[in-house]
This record gives sequence, structure tokens and C-alpha cells, in this order.
Amino acid sequence: MTLDSNIPEGPIQDKWDNHRFSMKLVNPANKRKYSIIVVGTGLAGASAAASFAELGYKVKAFCYQDSARRAHSIAAQGGINAAKNYPNDGDSVWRLFYDTVKGGDYRSREANVYRLAQISTNIIDQCVAQGVPFARDYGGLLDNRSFGGAQVSRTFYARGQTGQQLLLGAYQALSKEVARGQVELVTNTEMQDLVVVDGHAKGIIVRDLRTGELSMHAADAVVLATGGYSNVFYLSTNAMGCNVTAAWRAHKRGAFFANPCYTQIHPTCIPVSGDHQSKLTLMSESLRNDGRIWVPRDKDETRRASDIPEEDRYYYLEERYPSFGNLVPRDVASRNAKERCDSGFGVGQTGLGVYLDFRDSINRLGENAVRERYGNLFEMYERITDESPYKVPMRIFPAPHYTMGGLWVDYNLMSNLPGLFVIGEANFSDHGSNRLGASALMQGLADGYFVIPYTIGNYLARQTPGSVTTEASEFSQVESEVRDRIETIVNLDGERSVDSVHRELGRLMWNECGMERNADGLQGALKEIPSIRDQFWQNASVPGTSGELNQTLERAMRIADFLEFAEVMCTDAYERNESCGGHFRSEYQTEEGEALRNDEDYSYVAAWEFNGVGQKPTLHKEPLAFDHVPLTQRSYK
Repeated sequence: MTLDSNIPEGPIQDKWDNHRFSMKLVNPANKRKYSIIVVGTGLAGASAAASFAELGYKVKAFCYQDSARRAHSIAAQGGINAAKNYPNDGDSVWRLFYDTVKGGDYRSREANVYRLAQISTNIIDQCVAQGVPFARDYGGLLDNRSFGGAQVSRTFYARGQTGQQLLLGAYQALSKEVARGQVELVTNTEMQDLVVVDGHAKGIIVRDLRTGELSMHAADAVVLATGGYSNVFYLSTNAMGCNVTAAWRAHKRGAFFANPCYTQIHPTCIPVSGDHQSKLTLMSESLRNDGRIWVPRDKDETRRASDIPEEDRYYYLEERYPSFGNLVPRDVASRNAKERCDSGFGVGQTGLGVYLDFRDSINRLGENAVRERYGNLFEMYERITDESPYKVPMRIFPAPHYTMGGLWVDYNLMSNLPGLFVIGEANFSDHGSNRLGASALMQGLADGYFVIPYTIGNYLARQTPGSVTTEASEFSQVESEVRDRIETIVNLDGERSVDSVHRELGRLMWNECGMERNADGLQGALKEIPSIRDQFWQNASVPGTSGELNQTLERAMRIADFLEFAEVMCTDAYERNESCGGHFRSEYQTEEGEALRNDEDYSYVAAWEFNGVGQKPTLHKEPLAFDHVPLTQRSYK
């Protein structure tokens, strides 16, 4: 099956404007008759829910946190991209479009990326109007800094708290609509399944995490804004609650999962310190603006970093990629760090680390200037490691971070299941096989504020409002299936903790489907995952009951989904016989160790259809055309 992305006709610069004009509209009086469910209240979900409500729709927004402000979007530190060209250094909508397609290693949909670049300028105006405290220069104008994969400064930021400040802006917009009664905000509640009626998504089943009570909710459309799945690796930069459950349950109801093997390994994370850890800590990519990455030139270096002279330091990114230096894209920086450590030049007790050094920046700018830009990040690093980056270099190492794969959506952000829309990191649409830094916040807010408020109306205008209620038999059927699954899991009475099973899965996924993959390792993982899954169902222990606050049960249900999803992820990686961006197959690389694409055979989106647990999914392809950014071997040298 070849998927139809519903990309509008016409010049790429005019596609979005023409499409908005050609879409069906819902008049203001009729909007009040329609209801929309939004799952997730991060940047994408909160902005979408607030926008829907302001338009007049009735909205129910769900989050499993105790407040919408606690969504994982707050963890985004470095900034948000926009083609404003305030520094007058050559940026433009076209350059942001080009950098994003190139940064994604030519595996993204051109039309979506161009629309994202167009909308980016509006996002900044929107957020400034909301009071987001972006950094400003001495004259009071909005400041910009550089990020990986670009030679211009287009990243707007609020110290190292950009995600938090943007989320507070979206949360204020959402709170206004909650106060007006246009949004019903349901917290401490997790989606358990999607309800499909006559082929259309018409509602969800949720569980109250405090009481265990299940409830059914119907609407005219469902929007998933539930983030990514990097916690399949167990250790990642994601909050421990981040999961694949909502997307996976929708997948099992018929939504295609696109490019699940495209996972991003972030180059600047605090290295693993031991088996006691449950997550990893990100150090913002913005640090690569002023920090210089290096390792000793000698393998058996025993001197402290401060005692190693300049001639004995290897600034490998600056030497290997002179045009971009320390600001190469994340996949390139991560692979180079791994190569240095694998070759025996890593630093720290484990040898799994490289230096990120601010000595030269402090000497050039002064400590106060560096403190003003990165103070909270330096404080975080010192609290975790008991080392001051003002005095000694940071030690960093790559770690799982963002996921470019997600549920397949068309140009309107609707999945192949009519009525199911997917936005933000939960969809696959904009980043190809590698996301440029500071583009996640851009996509989340573009989808929520400026894309889906238009496109969902195009769908709703063809639907009869309120045509499906929770009285439909499909709701009680799905609720019964959810209840049976929960009771099966809560009655697990083995000898292993659910976290130990998750850790075993994560180690396997990191080793065989992480920063580097190969056919033998992926085949081995596909044989081993079912046995780990059997361990979960036969020997895991879930104490407590389902009718109470039970965090072990919460984790167990999410881990059960990861144990199923991991097979699709490895299948996707095994079937894609090329390297591109974050998907690095060691069999396919250039003589210089760069990703070697196969455009003739793999220039497509891989969208997988569920056929049952343990059964190979069916592959559907969306061909990718590159009419405006010619296919070339990526080079940052």
C-alpha cells in the first residue's frame, strides 16, 4: 500500500496558504457543537487545546501529571528556532527549510518542513505576546544564539529554561480557557486505549491514577500529543513517566507507526555513573556554542584535564568538520564521541566520556557573561557531579533523547485512522532521521497553535457533531478489554521487579538498536525480545491492587507496551539497509565513517501496520520526493 500524504498542489511557498483557503470551514456557531479530546498537555497539547477552545470548540484535555505545567516539555533547555534573521547573518525561511531537510538526512517530507519554517516566525511573536521572557541584548532586542546543523544564529532562548518558559506561556493560554469553561482539564489520568467507531477515532478509555477508576470519553475527534518513546532504552534523558502507551494503543487499533527506528542520541549528556541510575541528565546543546569538545591525544593519559597542554588536546570536531566545528548536528557529534571512546581515548573512570571545556570562553567573555548564559545548567551539572564547570571541563557522553519516529500523519496531521490527529513528537512528520537542536519546541508550537486549528476543522466540517456517544457498544467493549489487561498485570506474582525487566530490555535495545546497529545484532535482538517479554508475563511482580494509587502498576503497563513496541523498532531498523541520520547501520558508511544513504531503494517513509504481538508488521510506504533540496551526501566539513 502506498500512502497518500495529501500534500497540496502548487509551488512549495504557496502550498500552505492555498490549502488553508481550500479547506472546509466550521462556522463559529457550529463550532460549539463539536467536541475534541486532547491527550497530553505539553507544548503541542496545551497550545492545541487552548487554540481549539478559543475557536469555540468544546475540549477535554488529559494528562497523567498532577498539573499540565509538569509536562516533559519543561525539560527542553536550549531554545527554539525561528527564521527571523534578527542578527542579519543570512537566515531566511528557505535556509531554515534547507537546514532542516539536510539535517534530517533527506528523510523528511519537504512540504511539511517548509510549512514549519514559514510558521516559525509567527511562533516567536505569539510567545512574546504571552510574556515569555526570551533573552534580550543590551539594547533590549530579542537575542539569538547558534545551534547544531546551522551556520546562522536563529535560536531564541531563555537561559537554559526555554521549554519551561514556553510551556508556562501555553499553560496560561490553556488556563484561561479552563476558567472560561471551554476546556475541561483532567489531570492524574492516563489514556489506556483508543475507541474506533465505523473506522473513525471517536473516543478514549482512561484510568484515574489515584483511584484506579476507568472512564469512557467520546468526542468528534481525538488529538494525541503524548511525546516520544526514548524510554524504550530504559536510560534516557526523558522523564521516567514518558512512554509509548498512547501511540502504541492507537497503533494496535489501526494507526500506522512510521519510522520507529529513527531515534536521536544526544551528544551532551552527563555520563552514566552506575547501575543505580533510573535516568540520564541532559546538558543543553546550547553549551556547544561556547564550549569546546576534546579528548587527550594519548590513550593512557593520566593527567588532570587542566594539566594537559594545548598541543596534547584533540579538538576532534573542529579538526574533522572545520566549517561547522562543535556545531555539527547531533547524530554526527554523537557518533564521533562514541568513536573516540571506543578507540580508547575516553575520559572519566568508565572511559565513556569526552570533555566539554569552557576555559577559552571564560577567558574571552569573562565568567559573568558565561554565568548569565548558562548559569542554571552549570549549577545543575555541579549538583550532580560535584565538579564546577567554571574550574574544570564538563564530562559528557551521548544518550537517548528525542524520537523522530511516531505515528504516521498526512499533511493535515491526521493519521491513517480518520479523526485521529497526532502532533508534536508523537508524530513522525518534520525531522526525517535526525532532528536539529531547538526544533522540537518549534514543531510542537507550530502544530498546536498554527496547523491543527485549521486542519481539524477541515475534518470536522464533514462530520455530524455528537454522532457518537459512550453508549456505543465499541466503548464498553474496549473498556472491558482494558479492564482485563489491567487485572492480568496487577495479578503478576513472580520474583522479578518490573524495573529489572525494563532495564534488561533497555540494555539490549541500546546495544543492538542504539547509536549503531547492524543486521546480526538486530536479528539477535528480535530473537531475544520475546524471551524478555515472556519473563515479564511469567516472572514479574506487581504488588498492590488496581483500585488505588499504584505506581508499580503504572510502570508495568507502560513497560508491557515497550516490550511489544521494541520488536517493531528493531524490525524497522533491520529492514532499512542504509544509514541515515540517527539510524546508523555499521555496514553502510562512507570511507570517512559518515552515514551512507541508499536513496534509490529507501527514499520513503516506512509506516508499519500492526498484525498482532509477535507477528511481523506489514510495511506501507510513502515515497519521498526532493524537488527543492537536491539529494546529496551530507557534509559539514
